[in-house]
Amino acid sequence: MKILVTGGAGFIGSHIVDSFLAVGHEVLVADNLSTGRAENINPQARFYQVDIRDPELDSLIEQERPEVVSHQAARANVREAMQNPLLYAEVNVLGSLSLLESCRRHGVRKVIYASTGGATYGEPECLPVPETHPVNPLDPYGASKHHVEHYLFLYRANFGIDYTILRYPNVYGPRQDPYGEGGVIATFLGHMSAGTPPVINGSGEQERDFVYVQDIARANLCALERGGGGLYNIGSGRGTTINEIYATLARLTDYSQPPVHGPAKPGEVFRSYLDSTRANEELDWHMAIALEEGLLRTYEYFRCTISPLKATEPGAIL
Repeated sequence: MKILVTGGAGFIGSHIVDSFLAVGHEVLVADNLSTGRAENINPQARFYQVDIRDPELDSLIEQERPEVVSHQAARANVREAMQNPLLYAEVNVLGSLSLLESCRRHGVRKVIYASTGGATYGEPECLPVPETHPVNPLDPYGASKHHVEHYLFLYRANFGIDYTILRYPNVYGPRQDPYGEGGVIATFLGHMSAGTPPVINGSGEQERDFVYVQDIARANLCALERGGGGLYNIGSGRGTTINEIYATLARLTDYSQPPVHGPAKPGEVFRSYLDSTRANEELDWHMAIALEEGLLRTYEYFRCTISPLKATEPGAIL
C-alpha cells in the first residue's frame, strides 16, 4: 500500500520508513527537517520537505492519495514544552488537526498515531501502567499528544477514518540525536565518548521504560492491519533507573568517571513503565530486543558514526 510517514526524517520516523519499505510498501516522507535529518531518509522513499501546519501538506495528500498515514511528526521535548506551551499546542494539536482534515478530504483510510505513554499518564497510580489508567499529564507535551487522541476518535466516528494509537515509552537507538536534549542514552554516549561527565538531573533513581527503536517500528507495521480504533501501550513492562543506564553504558564504553548530578527538572514523572499486554494480544506485538542488546547496538552505532560532544556541551536526561 502507499503510506505517508510524517516526521519520516526523524529518529523514530526514519526507522518506521525503513520497516515499511522492507516489506514492499510504497512510502512517502513529509518532514520540515527542523529536527529530522536528510541523511536519515531512505532513498527508496519519496521525500517532501513540508511542515504539517503548511497548506502544501494538503496538496501533497491530494496528489499522492496515501492509503495510510503514520503520524510521527511532533515537537517532543518536555522542557521546551514547559517553557513554550503555545508552540506545542500549535504544532502537535493544530498541526495534527490540519493533517486529519486533509485525510478526510482526500480519502485516507487509516492514521497510525504516535502518542506518548511516558508523558500522558502523569505520575502513575499503579505500575506497570495500563491503558485504562487516568490521564493526568504533568507537562504541555503530554497534554498536546493526548488531546489529538480525542480528535482521532471523533474523526473515526463522524468520517470513517480508522486509527490506531501507539503510546510510546522512552525510545532509544541509532540515529537519535546526542546533542542538546536528544535522550538520556544518546546524550550519555555522546559525553562518554568525549570523556566529559554527563549530568543526571535529580537522584538518578527515576525509572523509565526503554524500548529499542526497531521494536517501535515493528509496532507500526503491526498497526497497519490491526488495532482499528484501539489504543495501545508499547513498552517493556519494566522500569530501569537512570543510574542503571549510566552504569551499563559506562561498562560498555570503558568510561570510569562518576556522574555529575544536577537538580530535578519540573514536569518529569519519577517512575513510569508501561503494561503492553493489550498490544501483545491484539496487535501481536512483542518486544524483541532486550535492553542490554539494544544498548550494545546503540553504542556500536554511535562509536562508528557520531563525533564526540565538545566538553562545553552539558549532558541531560529526558
